[in-house]
Amino acid sequence: QVHLVESGGALVQAGGSLRLSCAASGRTFGLYIMGWFRRAPGKDREFVAAITIGGRTYYGDSVKGRMSISRDNDENTVALQMNSLEPVDTGVYYCATSRVDAGKQSQEYNYWGQGTQVTVSS
Repeated sequence: QVHLVESGGALVQAGGSLRLSCAASGRTFGLYIMGWFRRAPGKDREFVAAITIGGRTYYGDSVKGRMSISRDNDENTVALQMNSLEPVDTGVYYCATSRVDAGKQSQEYNYWGQGTQVTVSS
C-alpha cells in the first residue's frame, strides 16, 4: 500500500503563486509516475500535471506555461509550482501515483491522496 499526503493548499489572490507538495510513504518502490489532478466545484476531475521517475513531464492544456511539476525520487515527493493563478484554478488538488506510465489517464493511477484545497480569489 502507498500513502500520499498533500500539503500547501491555501487561499490566494488571482495572479499569485502557490507550491503544493505531496509525500509518498509505505511501499514506494517502483512508483513510476506521480501526478496532480484537481476537481473544481461541480466539475469532473481534471488532469493537471505528472512526472515519471525519469523526469518526463505531462501537463494539462489549461496549465501549460503556468505550472511546473518536479519530483525527488530519493524522498518520494512531488511538487507542483503554480504561478499566475486564476479563479478557474480553484479546486481540490489531489496527488496520485502509479507503477506504470499512466500519463494523463486518471483511471490508471492506483493511489490517491486526500486532497488539498486551493482557492483563488478574483
